[in-house]
Amino acid sequence: MEEGDLPLLLWFINRIAEYEKLPHEVTATVETLKESFFGKKSNVEAYIGYEDGEPIAYAIYFYNFSSFLGKKGMYLEDLFVLPELRGRGIGKKILTFLANRAVEEGCGRFEWAVLDWNKPAIDFYKSVGAVSMDEWTIFRLSGEALNKFANKT
Repeated sequence: MEEGDLPLLLWFINRIAEYEKLPHEVTATVETLKESFFGKKSNVEAYIGYEDGEPIAYAIYFYNFSSFLGKKGMYLEDLFVLPELRGRGIGKKILTFLANRAVEEGCGRFEWAVLDWNKPAIDFYKSVGAVSMDEWTIFRLSGEALNKFANKT
């Protein structure tokens, strides 16, 4: 991805937010994405998939670390295929591409989260051999709660 792709990436981010019924949570701008993807300490990357010159899908990922494995891992933040193009193997191609990249880079894990109501995605992920981590609960501090806890407000 190049800096000129950021408006398109933001468009895709808004599409996935709509699909996930979370458009009110998007505060990203082209400027914040520029710093996140092209700033000095960036460890986040994105891929935009095209068909016949038209953008049809995107993925965002970054690296984390597993203390148990003693290796970095890859975390898939977003994988989105335009709804009218789903069921054609596009998502699987992107997931396979990223899995290959994770293996080539020596990652010990390739992980992501999925909303519990997204049965088509859950079924797809299970079909490629992914397992759910049902015994784990994700916690999040963000916005005002994060600032308050960090004594910044």
